[in-house]
Amino acid sequence: MLTQGTRPDDLRRGLESILAQTGVTLDVVCVGNGWVPVGLPEGVAPLALAENLGIPAGRNAGVDRVSGEFIFFLDDDASIPSSTFLLDAITIIRRDPSIGLLQPRVVDPRGVTNPRRWTPRIRKGDPRTSSPVFSVWEGAVLLPRSVFDATGGWAAPFFYAHEGIELAWRVWDQGLVTWYAGDLVAHHPAIEPTRHSYYFRLNARNRVWLAKRNLPAIIAPVYVGAWTGIQILRWARRPAALRAWFGGWLAGWREDAGERRPIRWRTVLRMTRAGRPPIV
Repeated sequence: MLTQGTRPDDLRRGLESILAQTGVTLDVVCVGNGWVPVGLPEGVAPLALAENLGIPAGRNAGVDRVSGEFIFFLDDDASIPSSTFLLDAITIIRRDPSIGLLQPRVVDPRGVTNPRRWTPRIRKGDPRTSSPVFSVWEGAVLLPRSVFDATGGWAAPFFYAHEGIELAWRVWDQGLVTWYAGDLVAHHPAIEPTRHSYYFRLNARNRVWLAKRNLPAIIAPVYVGAWTGIQILRWARRPAALRAWFGGWLAGWREDAGERRPIRWRTVLRMTRAGRPPIV
């Protein structure tokens, strides 16, 4: 679990929901991203980072401090309502070895309307319906440790936004499937991501970086072009948002995106057959 220490009640709730899991052996670390973790429940190891490295790099920092066949990431404002959640998720993966990563259905426990973005597919449908997906909501994901290691980890340069798309793509590139499990539930408050001042800029920069880092050269500009059109239509009446977005768009082309590991063409074909070619 990664935190800056700004939500102590939520943090404790989330950690306690993990410690309450049955049928599994746990190794839990709480990473303080620019914060020294204190007041943690017994059984949780602290890891203090001297500065806020961003969400992906912060998660990566905790990976080397835990062991086990599977690895689970949980946001500090999320929790797991079922004490058999981890066992149930692992059982799904063991029954179908083609699944390389699992994201549960996300529910606001207060009963408010759940954002559609929490169901990571174009045709949302019933959020209780499970299916392959090509991105994940990063707040609660489980995958075999071997699969995570093969992805190269979370996209550390991203800092915030879209790291769940890259992770999903790199799972698909291993010949596996990223799975949305509509029958498993994680709790999280329904909060708009636009609350972050850097949302629009990093949303655009990282969209370009996704293409630069992961897509074959021929597809990369098509993907960026498609999303540029989508955002212009989406925020046409919000000129300030568009200005910030295009500032990030330019930065994405000008700045170093880090390691390039383009997915294979057979992965592109598999994703296309599954309903989501990597151009949108």
